[in-house]
Amino acid sequence: IQFGIYLRDIFVHGDWGVSDVLYFGQDVWSIFISKLPATMIVNFYSIILSIPIGIIFGIIAAIKKNTWIDHTISTMTIVCIAVPSFVYAFLIQYFVSYKLGWLPFLMASGTDYFTWPMFKSMLPAILSLSLSVIAGFTRVTRAELTEVLTSEFMLLARTKGLTKRQAVLRHAMRNSMVVIFPSILSEFVSVLSGSLIIEKMFGVNGVGGLYLNSITFQDYDFFMLLSGFYTLVSLTAGIVIDISYGFIDPRIRM
Repeated sequence: IQFGIYLRDIFVHGDWGVSDVLYFGQDVWSIFISKLPATMIVNFYSIILSIPIGIIFGIIAAIKKNTWIDHTISTMTIVCIAVPSFVYAFLIQYFVSYKLGWLPFLMASGTDYFTWPMFKSMLPAILSLSLSVIAGFTRVTRAELTEVLTSEFMLLARTKGLTKRQAVLRHAMRNSMVVIFPSILSEFVSVLSGSLIIEKMFGVNGVGGLYLNSITFQDYDFFMLLSGFYTLVSLTAGIVIDISYGFIDPRIRM
């Protein structure tokens, strides 16, 4: 009966309950909404930084296949994918923030997210999240573009008089985007779910730290809301990715 009342309050009234520990007596939904922008903006910045860099590295590696350039990029990609993001966070804090003093240790407080001081304070967290995402885009772009470049239609494009650059940009990249674009959506979800520890380490006042605190201090209403949020993000992204194939590739129909 208690669980039924809980579900009724969520779906009928939008009431997720009140905090028992972290924000005693306060509505958990209001606290969640107030902290969501920080998480979304940090993840958005990391994706915006990662997309062009990862795709450019992937294109270079595919065009320079089996050269020292390709081997170097591929090796760095494997290393960046294998090492967890919180390891980069420690390294960035130690070298960039402590040794060099270029960036602050923690994100600044406040909600003025689009000012330079705030953006500068976000950079350590953004860089920590971006390295593995850049490596993911590089790997996907290289693998897909390498396959497309060896296709018969690419040979036909070159025989019709197109330069290598024209053939790559007009034809190869367009076909490669069938795989690359959905990977952008999936990477956004992976970054969003992987930023829990990063947010805690850099003092980002977002939902990641709130989620970990709700587990640590057993604030069940917060835990239920945030678990539902991350589950919804994952399921929605999967549906959007499947639908996006139909828009990108005319051969695919839902």
